[in-house]
Amino acid sequence: MASDPSEIEAWQRLDERTTTSGFLTPDDIAKLAAIGVCHVINLAPDGRDGALEGEAELLAQRAIRYSYIPVPFDAPAQDQFDEFRQAYDGSDEQVHVHCIANYRVSAFFYRYNRDHRDMEEAHARSLMEQQWSPETWDHELGKVWAQFIAKGAS
Repeated sequence: MASDPSEIEAWQRLDERTTTSGFLTPDDIAKLAAIGVCHVINLAPDGRDGALEGEAELLAQRAIRYSYIPVPFDAPAQDQFDEFRQAYDGSDEQVHVHCIANYRVSAFFYRYNRDHRDMEEAHARSLMEQQWSPETWDHELGKVWAQFIAKGAS
């Protein structure tokens, strides 16, 4: 198996089964296939700067399953988190989850790891903070995400 393609934007390996990143390029699809990714979950809305046009078709050409859960950056919602959990928990195959900058994804995994994997909070937070920390992000939207990650398990 190929080594992790760390040149993919905001690449992060969370565990043996799970990798995350920011935006993907057409060349990145082959790199994901080479490391055994069987399922890609995209949290970025189509049409955003950096969104990969035709992503579903490019993945289908490699026989990679695709779940599209558009999460508006200014309004992450519980139903989107629940849909993400269902897609991620739906199988034990190798999965790659991405958005544009790995902010949405890292925040979703913070909540998932803390509330559904019973990961120690400090460890879950350290994984998220390899990408960003919403509470200290110098932007109004940091507050939106800080509120989102503060929510408890559903």
